[in-house]
Amino acid sequence: MIEPEAQVCPLCGGTHIDPYHAGKARDYLHCATCDLVFVPSYQHLSDREEKAYYDLHDNQPDDPGYRRFLDRLFTPLLQRLTPNAQGLDFGSGPGPTLSKMFEAAGHPVALYDPYYAPDKAVLSAAYDFITLSEVAEHLAQPGTELDRLWARLAPGGWLGIMTKRVRDQTAFKTWHYITDPTHIAFFSEATFQWLAGRWSAMGTPAALVIAGNDVVLIGKS
Repeated sequence: MIEPEAQVCPLCGGTHIDPYHAGKARDYLHCATCDLVFVPSYQHLSDREEKAYYDLHDNQPDDPGYRRFLDRLFTPLLQRLTPNAQGLDFGSGPGPTLSKMFEAAGHPVALYDPYYAPDKAVLSAAYDFITLSEVAEHLAQPGTELDRLWARLAPGGWLGIMTKRVRDQTAFKTWHYITDPTHIAFFSEATFQWLAGRWSAMGTPAALVIAGNDVVLIGKS
């Protein structure tokens, strides 16, 4: 295992890093400041390897099961939107579906994905809501990315994140979620509390809503 003292947390920049779990192929480190568990950068896949793995995904917009899965994020977020709210689906993937669900409900959605919809111009606009569905766990620099998205969120807007959360160290060791080689950042409820607190301290109150076992909403009050 890499020496944790040589690591910096990719979310908060903290240096109080401890070993968390040693897997067969990768190590997992824990930040005592923000509670993020992360894979050290030298064990990340290359961009080519990562895209090849994503290309294997077969999520189709007309798949009822996939839509039911996304509904866990879609429904609680939809309930908080004003008419004709403008959205961004960040990390939309090869088969954008969540965006179609919001568009059918009257909310236009722009798409961004580094591999499948790489137009960075959309990251310069302001949005009433931004979604990350099974995306946060793939971010190599979650602090930079999430701060950028928070800045693009209009006052009164909502950031909706779907990602399975860390429960405890014992459960982590046998958690199927960590076996996906593209999953490199693992958030707990405490991590999201830290994130909302940090954004609030920056001047705009951030309201954290735990909307499900794998869904959080953060409102820009």
